[in-house]
Amino acid sequence: MALKKITMISVLPGCFKSKKLSPEPKDRVTKKITSQRLSLSDLSNPGSPLSMSDLSSSLIGSNLHVFTLTELEVITKNFSSSNYLGEGGFGRVHKGFVDDKLRPGLGAQPVAVKVLDLDGTQGHREWLAEVIFLGQLRHPHLVKLIGYCCEDEHRLLVYEYMARGNLESQLFKKYYVPLPWLTRIKIAVGAAKGLSFLHEEEKPVIYRDFKASNILLDSDYTAKLSDFGLATDGPQGDDTHVTTRVMGTEGYAAPEYIMTGHLTTMSDVYGFGVVLLELLTGRRSVDKNRPSREQDLVKWGRPLLKDPQKLDQIMDPRLEGQYSTEGAKKAATLAYQCLSRHPKCRPTMSAVVKTLEPLVDLDDIPTGPIVYIAPTEGNKERDVQKNIKENEEKEMAKKDDGHHRQRNGHRRRRRKRSLRSRAVHSDTTLYRTLGTSLYSLKQKSQLDDGI
Repeated sequence: MALKKITMISVLPGCFKSKKLSPEPKDRVTKKITSQRLSLSDLSNPGSPLSMSDLSSSLIGSNLHVFTLTELEVITKNFSSSNYLGEGGFGRVHKGFVDDKLRPGLGAQPVAVKVLDLDGTQGHREWLAEVIFLGQLRHPHLVKLIGYCCEDEHRLLVYEYMARGNLESQLFKKYYVPLPWLTRIKIAVGAAKGLSFLHEEEKPVIYRDFKASNILLDSDYTAKLSDFGLATDGPQGDDTHVTTRVMGTEGYAAPEYIMTGHLTTMSDVYGFGVVLLELLTGRRSVDKNRPSREQDLVKWGRPLLKDPQKLDQIMDPRLEGQYSTEGAKKAATLAYQCLSRHPKCRPTMSAVVKTLEPLVDLDDIPTGPIVYIAPTEGNKERDVQKNIKENEEKEMAKKDDGHHRQRNGHRRRRRKRSLRSRAVHSDTTLYRTLGTSLYSLKQKSQLDDGI
């Protein structure tokens, strides 16, 4: 029997017939999914024995919805800036809302629509990788791909909406409330489970770009892996690794992958170790704003992880000591192992999950209240008025003393300059302490005196 050649048209017909869309693609197809997952290599191998019917079942049977560009423009209000969520290597992301009349079986819900930047660093291959992997893989800790759009040169992806954005924003943005210790552990466990699932597939998947910005969080801080554009199939059979062009993000890529291009599941474990270290320290993997020896988080932090006596030196100060000492030690030891320069010395992701899960139940977190004295407006006003009054009394005393003593012109000029400088110094000190409220309070006190 002659083998049928697999082409891009046979995989995603909507990409090449956008102007004559039939009503059938709008409805969810419920053909059974084959037990053998379709991989990227199946598309690139012209001699693949996969038949047309098998291919259709593998992709379309995954319940993905095919959207038109016009539909997504309506969903996002023409990709309005008010619905803008962010931007990554793939392109801009906008929030949208799908009503229950758009597709049979698709309930009303908010969604995130990712638009491929035609001038960006990623392209059709990365878009296709997302469709292939997330269209077939389902897990509580993988973001759900709802559907896609492929019209002419346009490539879009439609995901479930994740209310709390990504871990990078939650962990590093100054205007966010610091993540509590148990929330950080919960996020680490969820992300570890997502990676473990990928690695233990019949056809292992190497995520390749594990980093804080690719970990999305729902309203309950459940972590889900997103952005599978750089994901690839793992080694098959007797192969020990996959040789690829080095891709990823600075600070997260495993050293052996950078040096040789050899990719294994242990490369993902290293990336997980970097994120775990970020969760412990509250520091970015690479931060050029820090002193030179602290800019590379792994180089600075890993030597400290193996010494429990030095753990306090690296823990995120925003936690204010509110974390499990035993849990922090175990998490630090695990991060140290994941960041080993020797891939064979790193634990598997399933072992990582087993180590992290019990940390959620540790109860040695300090229960004492966090002492923080927030100055009230009344206290501020009293302090400001007290300081102003004291300064005025000092100045008046010095002026009176100057009237009773005869001094030459030179000494008087020097005295006036001294008084002026002291008054400015006093005002500056108050400003640094109380901020701009100093001046508004002074004005208020003057008004009160007038009344």
